[in-house]
Amino acid sequence: MNYWLVKSEPSTWSFDDQKKAGIKGTVWDGVRNYQAANYLKQMKIGDLAFFYHSGEEREIVGIVKIIKEAFLDPKDKENKFVAVKVTYAKDMGKPVSLSDIKKHEEICDIPLVRQSRLSVMPINLKSWKIINKMGRI
Repeated sequence: MNYWLVKSEPSTWSFDDQKKAGIKGTVWDGVRNYQAANYLKQMKIGDLAFFYHSGEEREIVGIVKIIKEAFLDPKDKENKFVAVKVTYAKDMGKPVSLSDIKKHEEICDIPLVRQSRLSVMPINLKSWKIINKMGRI
């Protein structure tokens, strides 16, 4: 299993929206950065991803599960980019802020900190476990 982080502006698509989508899940589309798109292509069914609210909130609020691997993004008219399908998995017991991640010596260099503009990124197992602990999971 691999671990990821996906970002969304809550005013565009929030974690509450994701929960309301139910078990059928939703398409994670609109990714137009080639590096982030390549990460989408690496996602496998069953992989888990932190759901990060970008913008003013800047915090990990929950976890989603990949339920459909990469397919052509239906919103991309040029057929260059892909999407995946995700479903709600669980809430964080406590949101984990970007500032708290930056203060934590063992995870302060994860892609969320180093490549803050990227909307999809991998999370290594050690960081996954630390962030889960910080989020009371």
